[in-house]
Amino acid sequence: MNLLIKLLGTAVSLGAGLAGTKLVNTIWEKTTGQKAPTGKNEDVPTSLRSALTFALISASVSAIIQVLANRGTQRAITRFAKSQDIV
Repeated sequence: MNLLIKLLGTAVSLGAGLAGTKLVNTIWEKTTGQKAPTGKNEDVPTSLRSALTFALISASVSAIIQVLANRGTQRAITRFAKSQDIV
């Protein structure tokens, strides 16, 4: 069961990462009026300043999501271990 909780934590982390990416891209587009500088749009010129700003914001959101997912997984493992001791 411990393995199942870890796999579930990984799945939640991946899902939250995808949702975070979509959120950052959407907020970027609404704030700046331009598509996010992901490197996929070769025809749209991107300044170094906007690319670095986007990278900083994306990395920050990604780190926060990773920390929260790890904490959630650890809490679930702890709760599961306590419930096994009771039963």
